[in-house]
Amino acid sequence: MATTRVTIPKPIYLLFVVQFLTMAASVGLTTMLGKQVFDITGRELDLGLLGLAEFLPTLVLAPLGGTLSDRFDRRYLILVGLLVNALAAVVLAVYASTDPTAVGPIFGLVAMLGAGQGLLFGSMRALPADMSPPGVLSRVMALRSASWQSGVIVGPVVGGFLYVIAVPVPLTVAAVVLAFAAGLTILLPRSTIAKTDDVLGPKAMIVSAYEGAKFIRRTPLLYGAITLDLFAVLLGGAVALLPAIAEERLGVGAVGLGWMRAAVGIGAAVMTLVIAWKPIERRIGVVLLWAVAVFGVATVGLGLTRSYAVAIGLLVLMSAADAISVFIRSTIVPLATPESMRGRVLSVETVFIGASNELGAFQSGVAGAILGVSGAVIFGGVGTLVVVGLWAALFPHLRNADRFSDIVASAGKAASRDASTA
Repeated sequence: MATTRVTIPKPIYLLFVVQFLTMAASVGLTTMLGKQVFDITGRELDLGLLGLAEFLPTLVLAPLGGTLSDRFDRRYLILVGLLVNALAAVVLAVYASTDPTAVGPIFGLVAMLGAGQGLLFGSMRALPADMSPPGVLSRVMALRSASWQSGVIVGPVVGGFLYVIAVPVPLTVAAVVLAFAAGLTILLPRSTIAKTDDVLGPKAMIVSAYEGAKFIRRTPLLYGAITLDLFAVLLGGAVALLPAIAEERLGVGAVGLGWMRAAVGIGAAVMTLVIAWKPIERRIGVVLLWAVAVFGVATVGLGLTRSYAVAIGLLVLMSAADAISVFIRSTIVPLATPESMRGRVLSVETVFIGASNELGAFQSGVAGAILGVSGAVIFGGVGTLVVVGLWAALFPHLRNADRFSDIVASAGKAASRDASTA
């Protein structure tokens, strides 16, 4: 008897377009802002402070965004977040047109970008699972990653060429793209979130927001996978130092920097397509640990090389390994989380991701100021390898995880056990 293949609903492809435009504009914007800041000050520490400025508002607003995401139409939170980011990009473009010599206003506007991301990312990451019929979520998540990483490729390359024309140009284009993505969001299907009539007070809202964190903590495999990514990328945040690496070690300008940042997306996109063609089905935990280890080794190599071609190859390898980690974690989280609290859990995960990326950027900036660019990158890569070894020993459930179905079953049992003892 022939089996019927479940098709992916067409509105999901529109969501992929929104995600592509959001990532292209956001990554292109932040990459060129890093170039602008380094051109103004020449200090690696300022690249780290740029990441910290983006992370702090996300830390505060992502749990709140997750709570709101589980109570209201998720499209509107995405819309508001995109419009906030578009406005910040407009003001950044205006400031860049004044030929500035101070970076303080840039940090403040980057914090505004972080606030917009804190509001929208929980909803944007929850929508693919909301819109997917049973049996297609793994395919949807692979395609989602492809659209996401395509934006990571296109944004910095286009931004690099536009930066050569004039610094305000890529910032202006990013603002237009973000506003256009916001308009497309309205065309997405309405979220089917269970509404409640009660009004959340401040205390109840805080409690509700941190329920997502408690759910992650009581789900061992989920907790191990997310914290592995947190600490590994926190230490291996070499991408934040790319403006300094490009100028000081490789001798390339904005266009070369754009291609280096795009190499991160290229490696991830290629690996995502490989995973979509040949899914990871067995030994999930071991694959995850090895992927993060490869990320660490490639990071060490990036700190050692002075060859532009080798650096591009190592960035591709780093991002391909990271894409495996992201795919495994991104598949586990929605499958292991009830729809009624998916926004809260994914928003907390967004904080972890933000911590690993933006706080990793801050750590790299501080290390760069102390150890130099090469020393900071090598230190981060070695630290990532140490984290892999520790997590392999401390999280046997993660190390021994075999199939996604086992991970989901384990998460469900843990949640049921906690619920029965609450």
